[in-house]
Amino acid sequence: MTDSLRGTPTLIGFPYDASSSHIRGTAAAPPIIRAALHSPAGNRATESGADISDPAVLQDDGDVALGAPAEARRDIEAATRRLLKRGRRLIALGGDHSITYPIVRAVRARNPRLSILLFDAHPDLYPEFEGDRFSHACPFARILDEGLCDQLVMIGIRTMNATQAAVAARYGVQVIDMASWAGGGSARQRFTLTAPVYVSIDVDGFDPAFAPGVSHREPGGLSVREVLTALDQLTVPIAGADVVEFNPGQDPVGLTAPVCAKLVKQLAGRMTVA
Repeated sequence: MTDSLRGTPTLIGFPYDASSSHIRGTAAAPPIIRAALHSPAGNRATESGADISDPAVLQDDGDVALGAPAEARRDIEAATRRLLKRGRRLIALGGDHSITYPIVRAVRARNPRLSILLFDAHPDLYPEFEGDRFSHACPFARILDEGLCDQLVMIGIRTMNATQAAVAARYGVQVIDMASWAGGGSARQRFTLTAPVYVSIDVDGFDPAFAPGVSHREPGGLSVREVLTALDQLTVPIAGADVVEFNPGQDPVGLTAPVCAKLVKQLAGRMTVA
């Protein structure tokens, strides 16, 4: 295993939502996820028994101050590169999904082979959206255009249109839509990651019953346990991860922050043993 895959999992917040459509608010998420992560309502043990209060399991680099969109993308990539250069692996807290593109640019530079595993309701494969090539609806189109991953697997998709399907077909993206996933059987076992993986979790991939605090609710989605089980079953190291698109302003009953915190704990625990 290379040094880039041994680094300590480290939280870093990217409070950015200027590339969002419909409703903004995801920039407020990182401190709220941290509060849920350290809330006395739970404890700091992962399901595997790792303790996130142990600095060998999880560290925290705080939030990065971000400006206008073009500057923000450069700042996100630069902050990720600095963190990786220090021998860490990031767990990024968004923010909207556009942050994934500059993060992956930095992660790919240290990983000559890279898979991406996406949990999402939307494939985010638009060549451009509302005139913006860097919208939160476009990060995986940018990633594929630049050859930043060797394999892209998407789970939970339930909104793919013809435009995005054409991009997926062009680049050989493996799409396990929600209907196939819900059908069980081979659909859940048919993907095999062939390289270290970057895990991107868009919170709207979950059914809104589990995580209502998102700007684009799409019923009929994944359960929390389904995603945790998929993470537990990974057979390749995790090179980095993000949890994005939590919008605290759309979560009046406070269900979504604990889900995000749970994801952080399990990602850290999984990265520590991988």
